Amino acid sequence: MLLAIAISRGYKQQVSQKLSSFQSDIVINNLDLNLSYQSAPIQSNNDVEQFLNTKNGFKHFQKYAIKAGIIKTENDFQGIVLKGVDNQFDFNFLRESIVSGSIPKFDSNQMSNEIMLSASLANKLGFKVGDGIFVYFIQDPPRVRKFKVCGIYDTNLGEMDDLYIIVDIKQIQKLNNWPSEYITGYEVFINNFDSLQNKVDLLATIMPYTMGITPINLIYPEIFNWLDMLDVNVMIILILMAAVSIINMITALLILIVERSNMIGMLKALGMKNKHIIKIFLNLAAFIILRGLFLGNIIALTIGFIQQKFNLIKLSEKDYYVSAVPVFFNTYDFIFVNAACFIICLILLLVPVNSISKISPIKAIRFD
Repeated sequence: MLLAIAISRGYKQQVSQKLSSFQSDIVINNLDLNLSYQSAPIQSNNDVEQFLNTKNGFKHFQKYAIKAGIIKTENDFQGIVLKGVDNQFDFNFLRESIVSGSIPKFDSNQMSNEIMLSASLANKLGFKVGDGIFVYFIQDPPRVRKFKVCGIYDTNLGEMDDLYIIVDIKQIQKLNNWPSEYITGYEVFINNFDSLQNKVDLLATIMPYTMGITPINLIYPEIFNWLDMLDVNVMIILILMAAVSIINMITALLILIVERSNMIGMLKALGMKNKHIIKIFLNLAAFIILRGLFLGNIIALTIGFIQQKFNLIKLSEKDYYVSAVPVFFNTYDFIFVNAACFIICLILLLVPVNSISKISPIKAIRFD
């Protein structure tokens, strides 16, 4: 039970953290019905930026601008989205995922032509660090820009890796003929992912009516719905394990009662009341349960620690977004599982121990 919960929590935590690190926890952009990658711009808002700088649960925010384009080579072409960022962009996640090259350096005064793309996109189109890339933009008039690959990363986030290329935000502003204060939006990171909805509600109190607020779970609803379904699987596993445990305990206690029928009859004949005899067997059952819980906790913590330390059980990162089975033990879960198992088992064991009151002293003493 502990491992089922720990693996589920660890997996949800790592996947949601990975998505948030790449996309941010909250996106603020133009409030419209445009579902394309290229939306109408917003103007940098000092009030919003000052509010985010208060650090009231907000860890970091950064400006971004996006523009759709097409990469064309001699043998292939690929639709992509250029994501323009500035020198305030948090590159920590991409720095950990880099496989070759380096992080691009964007100057606040000078426009850079350096870009960073994913390993899957580089392998598909045959690019390497130092290569020049021509990106075509379908607009009036059509435009083409040449960029230089300075870094290649691999986050194994599937479609996101195949789609986004990191560039200087000034490139996007120039291509769209935007002034320097115009951007696609803000990406906001928070300290505690569990307070995501609270932070969205808090931002809504100061946000201009022209700006929309979108949390990460609504940007990628299919992934987060899939993660929520893991809770159903864990609940089924817990119910099945609890049922097996209870049946085993009831069976063991009934066997003990049958084996001790002679003793029960003798104690009744000597004047001991049923409730005192029942208490003896419940104490014995509690000792068995506690011993089982102790051994189960030791085994679960040992397996979890080994997996956390050495990542012995691997996963396909392209399919599961993580390279190994993640394990995260929570103190609350640890206490809850142990307490619930002990209390539920002990309560349900009241059913078999009540059979003690039906044992006849005379028949029990004669029973061999």
